[in-house]
Amino acid sequence: MNFTKEDIIKALSTVQEPDLKQDLVTLNMIKDVEVTGENVSFTVILTTPACPLKELIRNSCIDAVHEHVSAALKVTVNLTAEVSTGRFGAPVLPGVKNIIAIASGKGGVGKSTVTSNLALALAKSGAKVGLIDADISGPSVPVMFGVEDAQPVLENIDGKNYIIPIEKYGIKMISIGFLAPSEGAVVWRGPMASSALRQFIGDCKWDELDYLLIDMPPGTSDIHLTLVQTVPVTGVIIVTTPQKVALADASKGLSMFQQPQINVPILGVVENMAYFTPEELPDNKYYIFGKDGGKALAEAYGVNYLGQIPLVQSIRESGDAGRPIVMDDNVTSKAFQDLAESVAQQIAIRNATQDKTKKVDIKV
Repeated sequence: MNFTKEDIIKALSTVQEPDLKQDLVTLNMIKDVEVTGENVSFTVILTTPACPLKELIRNSCIDAVHEHVSAALKVTVNLTAEVSTGRFGAPVLPGVKNIIAIASGKGGVGKSTVTSNLALALAKSGAKVGLIDADISGPSVPVMFGVEDAQPVLENIDGKNYIIPIEKYGIKMISIGFLAPSEGAVVWRGPMASSALRQFIGDCKWDELDYLLIDMPPGTSDIHLTLVQTVPVTGVIIVTTPQKVALADASKGLSMFQQPQINVPILGVVENMAYFTPEELPDNKYYIFGKDGGKALAEAYGVNYLGQIPLVQSIRESGDAGRPIVMDDNVTSKAFQDLAESVAQQIAIRNATQDKTKKVDIKV
């Protein structure tokens, strides 16, 4: 019996995308359907290369063809990805699909460590990733990537000078740490810091990126307002630790982005230093800062709980050595990979179900 492309497409219309709750055909996620005798092949376009459900989708497609067409068919499913965007109108950074702010209420919660490892985990999945270290007073990204001595160069393009980001491990990055002596303090007033951020955004040659992560300073300051007034931000990730004082400050940062005049989507909360695990006792968990505080914060504000990262000595050692822990193959690396999948998943859901973010137009 001969089968047609239409038979295959009809069968695939019964397969639902688990997050978006619509079938793959309606979502235009199927292309390049080919039928040759008993061999069937097609491509599924995922919403992110870091999709945590890719194997579930693959198997569901194969099962649908076997159930609705013929169990004798040999089915080949090719997976690719086209990252969706959550930005409306992009005269600034037109090639960047998603701008993600990583924020915290207070310093010392490991925000830069989370940002660096998240960026690298997304890049390892196949995404194009950039990173702006906007933590003006404490730029740590150069150390974490082992590029403290790097010097960005200028390139004249169509009569305008652009800063060329430093690239390491496949990630393009810029930091005030590249532009100031590492042993000297950067003492800037608010307008100067905001001006630096605008320059990092508008005067750097970022080209095309799936995700541009911005490591924000702790707290709620004018630099946060500068970001949302300069570019449409896809969403915000809040980093906290479990203890009460960190949660109190994190809630302030979270509520700032939820204010009606700002209204930038919160992608979720990451609980860093969730528990301590000694290297010699990898199965033991000691909740030295409290337990599930980040989860309680997410529930209180009705946002996603993206996951928890343990407090492990190797995370600090890897950051000091300029090689983020996600480069290794261990339990801690897996935690960051799971976080990247969760973040990419929430970005895809946000882009499919919510209005695109516009630049914030307020005078504060």
